[in-house]
Amino acid sequence: MSKPEPLDAFRRVLTGAARAIARDAEVEVVFASETAPASGKTARVASPGPGLQPRLVAEARGAADATALRLRHHDAAVHRRGAPADPEARAVFDALETARVEALGARSMGGVRANLAQLAEARVRGDAITRARSAEEVPLATAIGLIARERLTGDSAPEAASAGLAHVRPWIEERAGTDLDALALTLDDQSAFAQLSRQLLQDLELVDADEPAEETPEQGGEEDQQDEGQDEQAQDESDDSASSAQPEIRGEPERGESEEQLDYEAEELDGDDSEMGEDGDESAAPRSNRRSHEPELTGDYRAWTTRFDEVVEAEDLCDEDELARLRTYLDQQMASLQGVVTRLANRLQRRLMAKQARSWDFDQEEGLLDAARLARVVVSPGHSLSYKVERDTEFRDTVVTLLIDNSGSMRGRPISIAAISADILARTLERCGVATEILGFTTRAWKGGQSREAWLSEGRPPNPGRLNDLRHIVYKRADEPYRHARRNLGLMMREGLLKENIDGEALLWAAQRLLARSEDRRILMIISDGAPVDDSTASANGGSYLEKHLREVIGWIENRTPIELSAIGIGHDVTRYYNRAVTIMDAEALGGTLIGQLAGLFEAQ
Repeated sequence: MSKPEPLDAFRRVLTGAARAIARDAEVEVVFASETAPASGKTARVASPGPGLQPRLVAEARGAADATALRLRHHDAAVHRRGAPADPEARAVFDALETARVEALGARSMGGVRANLAQLAEARVRGDAITRARSAEEVPLATAIGLIARERLTGDSAPEAASAGLAHVRPWIEERAGTDLDALALTLDDQSAFAQLSRQLLQDLELVDADEPAEETPEQGGEEDQQDEGQDEQAQDESDDSASSAQPEIRGEPERGESEEQLDYEAEELDGDDSEMGEDGDESAAPRSNRRSHEPELTGDYRAWTTRFDEVVEAEDLCDEDELARLRTYLDQQMASLQGVVTRLANRLQRRLMAKQARSWDFDQEEGLLDAARLARVVVSPGHSLSYKVERDTEFRDTVVTLLIDNSGSMRGRPISIAAISADILARTLERCGVATEILGFTTRAWKGGQSREAWLSEGRPPNPGRLNDLRHIVYKRADEPYRHARRNLGLMMREGLLKENIDGEALLWAAQRLLARSEDRRILMIISDGAPVDDSTASANGGSYLEKHLREVIGWIENRTPIELSAIGIGHDVTRYYNRAVTIMDAEALGGTLIGQLAGLFEAQ
């Protein structure tokens, strides 16, 4: 009888150990090119090779042990009920649950503890935390998972992750240190552990206190869950076949929905010549595309000089301490409004999530085998209507820009509510996968700045054009996570920021940023309290000079671009400028009106 190959013998031993830990005789261990998520009761671990290198052997043991512990201690239904909908928060929630199930094994079995330590080293080896140079570059899920592992097992984080952890550990400990300490008390109770994990997410401001947990679809019941399980199994099988053909390359994007949307966009706008860069960056777009969206304005509007104009990031207008103080003040202003606006935002979120939910056409001639028709297939294999096909969703890839008038007439309650509404809207849309940009516009000075001084020094030529220095503010970029831009919104509370408003050029700026994006649908919402106002420009060019330019810009956006433009006027009628507009007389109604307008736009698509 031939002696078994060492690698086969190791796999059989690994399988036996995994079955013993999981207390399940159906657990299997298979070798792949690298460790991958388990598929059902099959652990896929990186092969240590014919030489059985000690480090790779330990990592394989750790991966098998982790899968076995998850099968033994993890309840998928309980986890799903507590999981948040926001992708970043969900990743942290998953990392905490992984730390829990692995801690249960590490605390009771010394060998398992050593194996999981090797697995932790392997996990961070290719993680972005090892390359992070600032807190923004540290993946929160990785950092919090490692800190939770320290709390639950007493094992320190891998050395390779220590520098990255140092960037975020003080912030995490300050806000959620008590929650992390409490996790150890509920290690054996997954439901209680999930509740504490949700509290931790709230303290880190990754979810709202009244945000519902992610729910399974109400329609379809067990049938939809069976379908989902079958789809995951099919995906896992395809992954297995792909990994057997060639090693998996991490970090290399596949062609998917975003590129298909780019193709659709190119056909919708100007054919092949109008295709955007994949990341939506204007510099990545072909020159022909940018020229195709140059504003076609026939008026005589011009600026005397643009030398003193600025587009500035919010954090560059004041120091960190002042920005933190302003954000605290904004949070205090949110106390009386947050409940109402958040409920409206959650309603919008449910609408958007429903539009993105998958749906199926059943009783098809071909497609995926319908799990609910398995009995029919067994009894009558020749029956042809036993398949299902996923229906294309009408929810298209979307970017929303919120442009806020930062003029002096917005001072007080209007600008506070505008900032609060922008804050809540950004969080809501981010959870739904909708990119959101928040911009502001004002001028650098009252009654003309350095531009007017330059005009005066030239002898006051007639009809000089715009005579003030623009200040366009980026509070949140479309691709920036909300948590990175949260403090910036407090800048609107700064005394002295709000001056005059030149709406036409601000709209042009916001629209051109949108046109440089790759999303299939672009929505621009402006919050203003009336007509453009700049005394120095009006006195030198006539009172209707800025208003005439605003009307021309609005006409170009509404009639010549794919942007959907909507306006909310506070205290002044803006319906005379915009086709899609609403005017509110009470600033307290802004939050509800903003959410309602946006919901109407999504319903109308």
